[in-house]
Formats: sequence, structure tokens, C-alpha cells
Amino acid sequence: MPRKPKSKTKTQAIAPSGSKDPYPQFDAPTPDQCLSVRDSLLSLHGFPKEFAEFRRIRHEPGLQSESVLDGLVITLLSQNTTDSSSRKAFERLKSAFPTWNQVLDAESDVLEDAIRCGGLARTKAGRIKSILKTLKEKKGDFCLEYLRGLSIEVVKTELSQFKGIGPKTVFQITKGIGWIPTTASRETAYLHLNKRIPNELKFDLNCLFVTHGKLCRSCKQQDNKTIDNSSALCPLVNSTYVNRQEMHVTKDS
Repeated sequence: MPRKPKSKTKTQAIAPSGSKDPYPQFDAPTPDQCLSVRDSLLSLHGFPKEFAEFRRIRHEPGLQSESVLDGLVITLLSQNTTDSSSRKAFERLKSAFPTWNQVLDAESDVLEDAIRCGGLARTKAGRIKSILKTLKEKKGDFCLEYLRGLSIEVVKTELSQFKGIGPKTVFQITKGIGWIPTTASRETAYLHLNKRIPNELKFDLNCLFVTHGKLCRSCKQQDNKTIDNSSALCPLVNSTYVNRQEMHVTKDS
């Protein structure tokens, strides 16, 4: 059973405005747990290079960044591969097709060849085309810059319309370390974590969880109740900030 919060006031103090927490009596994660996880993953992996520019821009307002659409495609290409491979795939994509219109019009096999070094070429090529087709049909242009001025909740809603863009990795890891109830869905997990995680740690934790999910054998497992020998290297398994009661709950509980 999840622990009851020691203080409602503390929970409310760290919860941003917006949708209600679907699990108000579930008191994980605490701000200290969030900070400990962030620092442990930073120590283990360093900050992911693919997100470093976006992090720098967040701390230095006014800096120019690559377009939102570029960032979205880079993120899609980074799934199930290394940062260097995904970046190379993006560079080859832009070299072969200088404009997004050319990407949309390209033959699927040609597009797949351009991004093959990033893995899962057929799947990723299809999703890139789907994103571009949706933008052209709904917005009339290949541009997502309008997202910069919107709230996090609205941005999440806008991006969720694109196939292949979602919180799967973060969802699996946070369920495994007991930050959300075992019965949580992706949607309720997002609402709960959005309330519990301090705003200044959300970006770092999301990026680090994505990277950790790619590299850690224990956290990649669908069922985190089975921990193999690689768990000795995982700070999320061997730590005081994991809610162990939740981590080992059976499906029937």
C-alpha cells in the first residue's frame, strides 16, 4: 500500500497549477527523491548530448536554437539507438533532403536509406512522414514554432497527436522505482508526476530517464520485479529514494 503523505501542505507547495493529481494520497516522489535521482543519473551518464543545447537555452534565455520540428525529429530518431547514431541519421536526412517538403515527397525506401544508421529505419521513416503529413494537413506548413509560447500541458497535448511521440520510457522507469502506483496508466502517471516533480527538475529528469532507459538493462525490462545481475550498476535499483514496497508489488495486490 502506498504511504500517506506526511503533509498535504508540502504536496500542494510543489504542485503546479492545472489538472488535479489522480493519486493525491500517493506521496512519492518527494522533491528530495527527485533531486537525488537527477544527481545520480547525471553522475552516471552526464547530461545527454542530444538534449544539451535545449538545456543550455533554458538557462540562457535569448539564445537561438534549432527549430522545434528539428528537435522533434531528432528525438524520434534517438529512440532505441545511441546519441551519436541518431545525430548522424539526422544529419544524413537533412543532407539528402534539404527541405521538409522533400522529405514528405520522398520514396519511403530512399528516406529509409538516409536514416538507416540510426536503426529502425522503416518505422522511423514512416513516423517522420506521418508527422509532416499531419502538419501540412492541419497547419498548412511544416512548423511547430507556435509551441514555444504554450503551456507544458498544451504542448503535451499537441505532440501526442503524432505517432511515436510519447512518455513510454519515463513511464516504465518511474513505475519501476515506485514513483507512481502500479495501476497507473501513462496518462495518470503524467498527471501525478507533473504535480510531484519540482518544475526546475522536470526537464533534466525527463532527458536523463530517456537516456537511462536506453542504456540500463534492468530498467529496460518490462517487468521491473525481475532484477538481473546488471542491477548492481543501476542507481535506481540500489538507492534509498526508491519506493521498494511499490517496486515489488504483485499483479494481484
